[in-house]
Amino acid sequence: MLVTLTEMMQGIAEKNGAVPAFNVFGYEDAAAVIAAAEEVKAPVILATNKVALRYMPLQVSGALYRSLAERASVPVCIHLDHGDGFETAAEAIMSGYTSIMYDGSQLPLKENMRNTRQIVKMAHACGIPVEAEIGAVGYSDPSLNVEARLTDPGEAKIFAEETGVDALAVAIGTLHRMEEQAAPIDYGRLADIERLVTVPLVLHGSTGVRDDDLRKLAATRIGKVNIGTALRMAFGKTLRSEIQAKPDEFDRVALFAGPMEAVKEEAKKKMLLLNAHHALQA
Repeated sequence: MLVTLTEMMQGIAEKNGAVPAFNVFGYEDAAAVIAAAEEVKAPVILATNKVALRYMPLQVSGALYRSLAERASVPVCIHLDHGDGFETAAEAIMSGYTSIMYDGSQLPLKENMRNTRQIVKMAHACGIPVEAEIGAVGYSDPSLNVEARLTDPGEAKIFAEETGVDALAVAIGTLHRMEEQAAPIDYGRLADIERLVTVPLVLHGSTGVRDDDLRKLAATRIGKVNIGTALRMAFGKTLRSEIQAKPDEFDRVALFAGPMEAVKEEAKKKMLLLNAHHALQA
């Protein structure tokens, strides 16, 4: 069942749950994620990030993920993650995506707000919701030269009100591409943001969040939790084991069966930690 992010987030804050957005790179992990959602009976978001964008054109990924979503028995949103500007956002909408993130977090606040307002105006005219980021979630790899900056609650309030975004990504201690669960969550900062911002909040870099913290965060006003590295590690490590165990196997369909199962199980684990299935409860 294909839905927009707004439809998926409806009432999520009152249900003590959050919906995971999994970065996927093609059929194998997208199908595994949807299979996990159907087993858990939870909604799920298929997200296309910058790396995936370089690997597969939006027109191709949009058609593929929409087809999978329309056949699914649970709500599925197709999301552009960390879009870099107006043209990319417009292309994603034309390619069938049902949610857009514009990431201007590395820009000065006024420029981020100006760009976000333009994208919100365009996307809303097409019936598509927009997520943006205030503060900046950095990366575990310092060589990427991405500034990390915790979200200022006052700026978050102004940003949300003046841009009209439908969801707001905030920086409260996580980093993208963390392989260990060691992110220090700033719950005080989150509480301050929750008091000032009314739209659903989004947490990026969530592979680095401890299981206990994911459970706690599911009960906050964070409604969307982005997870990517955890699935890539599950797929890659299992694929490596399959190749080593079957050195004469050359059929990739046979080699992908184990990694797809590993991705499904990892996705299910995250869904259950986040109480994602609560989103479908009356």
